[in-house]
Amino acid sequence: MKNYLQTPIYKKSEEIFETLKAITDLFPEDDLILSDLKGQLLGDAMLIQAKLTGAFGVKLYDIKMENATLIRKAARDLMVSYHTLKMLGFEEVEYFKIIRLQIEEFRLLFVEWVGRFNQKHFITDSWSLFNPPGIAHDYKQQDEELDFLDEEDTDC
Repeated sequence: MKNYLQTPIYKKSEEIFETLKAITDLFPEDDLILSDLKGQLLGDAMLIQAKLTGAFGVKLYDIKMENATLIRKAARDLMVSYHTLKMLGFEEVEYFKIIRLQIEEFRLLFVEWVGRFNQKHFITDSWSLFNPPGIAHDYKQQDEELDFLDEEDTDC
């Protein structure tokens, strides 16, 4: 397996976390709402890294897509947090625009990354949420379709 820590998408997630940490360190310590929000923001950034790690660690398309979905949600939550910070009167809110730019760069890497998921490496998702395109929830897999489980992982 490729060392995911050296991939552009993982490195960008680290950059987002470090920038976010620096910005949230500017939150006044006596502001309980911003302190709570700091935990949520850093939690979203850490979730992105954890789910990237999870997706890199498996072959299954549906598990990769499930992780990708959670990454997308966390990134979108971070993106819209600018408005919350502005509404709460955070004085250095303009710094948060850096996060928004980094997330846009991350999004472009994300699109490329998800596009490399091997759609043939799946076990039918009976919920039908993360099946590859064209695979129904009641699709019956043949044994030969599962041959990939014994292959060495060469996926992203």
